[in-house]
Amino acid sequence: MSKFILASNSPRRKELMELIGWEYEIITANIEENVDPELNPEEAVTELAFQKALAVFRHHKDKVVLGFDTLVYTDGKIYGKPKDAQEARRMLKELAGKTHAVVTGVAIMTQAKSKSFFTKTLVTFYPMSDKEIEEYVATGEPLDKAGAYAIQGVGSRFVETIQGDYFTIVGMPIARLYQELKEMQLL
Repeated sequence: MSKFILASNSPRRKELMELIGWEYEIITANIEENVDPELNPEEAVTELAFQKALAVFRHHKDKVVLGFDTLVYTDGKIYGKPKDAQEARRMLKELAGKTHAVVTGVAIMTQAKSKSFFTKTLVTFYPMSDKEIEEYVATGEPLDKAGAYAIQGVGSRFVETIQGDYFTIVGMPIARLYQELKEMQLL
């Protein structure tokens, strides 16, 4: 029997759970991802992670539920997952040659207590030509990723520097999550 429920169907989060060796099961949260537009990106991503965890926890109160959400932002503009290839191209063009923030919100929920937090990492892209963007979008990789790229995939070739936790960019800040679970006496 699994101790953790991962309230996410992200293949990357699944891989990370396997990497760290925690027993888990996946139960996805089918929620409308609506947040108050007055929230800043850090508050919004933390709220979405909480909503996802809560939606699953309501039906699995005997487990530790982990909810996550990740977004990219720069210059006051939020970049979620692109709706299509055209939007992916636009996002990559806007992010090329600039620094942006990647924020992952995390919610830990149990019967006794819950906790939410976020981690933030800065990513700088090299400049990208239209041809490079077109070839990258053609791989299909950008289509289900916040900011239209995967740092752990083909998109890694555009990353000049990162400042912060690599795993925040992937979508699960492992070290911080581990510390929070320890503090909550859940490990």
